[in-house]
Amino acid sequence: MLLTKASEYALLSLIIIAQRNAPQDVDTLSTQLGISKSFLAKVLQCLAKEGVLKSFKGAKGGFIIAKDPKELTIKEIVECAEKKPTIVFECASSLSDCPNNRAEYCKIWPFFHRFQSKVDNFLETITLWDIVQE
Repeated sequence: MLLTKASEYALLSLIIIAQRNAPQDVDTLSTQLGISKSFLAKVLQCLAKEGVLKSFKGAKGGFIIAKDPKELTIKEIVECAEKKPTIVFECASSLSDCPNNRAEYCKIWPFFHRFQSKVDNFLETITLWDIVQE
């Protein structure tokens, strides 16, 4: 699994938004974080579309957290930002679904499966609130 700039920007901006009581606009966030305004806007729009954020238009508009940060997992944030599941390896979800017809010879799939389970469990146990509190 590759965490791209989309995940990084989503997490950084969500930390700031979660700490504030008022909507945060893209201009302010991009300046504070020193990142591209247009790319950040796309990331935040995606998070709003998925229900992680609420957006408000107008002079005092911006974004606020739509979900309780104590219930918003890092896995959910990353999957929203990346627009795909947090897959560590591009491998079949089960040994019998191997697209390369190597199921009877594949000795690495069990390792991949255990590793994916550990990554999923880890990302599901950390919330935005946990990061904000550090």
